[in-house]
Amino acid sequence: MRRLRFIRTLNVFIALIVAGAALPALSAEQELSAEQFSPALYPEAKVIYLDFWASWCVPCRQSFPWLNEMQAKYAAQGLKIVGINVDRRHADAERFLADHAAHFTLVMDPAGGLAEQYQLQGMPSAVMIGPDGKELARHIGFRADRTDEYEAGLRRLLEEQK
Repeated sequence: MRRLRFIRTLNVFIALIVAGAALPALSAEQELSAEQFSPALYPEAKVIYLDFWASWCVPCRQSFPWLNEMQAKYAAQGLKIVGINVDRRHADAERFLADHAAHFTLVMDPAGGLAEQYQLQGMPSAVMIGPDGKELARHIGFRADRTDEYEAGLRRLLEEQK
């Protein structure tokens, strides 16, 4: 999956070079380890939405399309979504991602250090933090019939962080 994503990105860069266009600025890696993760990686973010997920989590499958939509819709307003996977085996996460694409940064946390740090009570869990790392809000679970409520909460947080 990562190799295919890399090849697609490389093909885009080659096409841009051939066309004489300037290369776009590269962002931080799309996949980080738990040890590499820090809110300081995203100084442009007003709200960092930490989504803790696992391959065995059924509601997580429902949340990914919504998370992708929110990242695309609110990135310019300062939203940064970071999906934190807690599967012990990377292959389990890769199988999940083959069926449920993530258009946001991923952090692999097989030892559960970040999950412990944020004192998760259920799966999936969302913790919204500011760029300083301070918790702004959280919710446990994901229900498709509550996405309007979740989005309203994100908009409110983005407004408050101006």
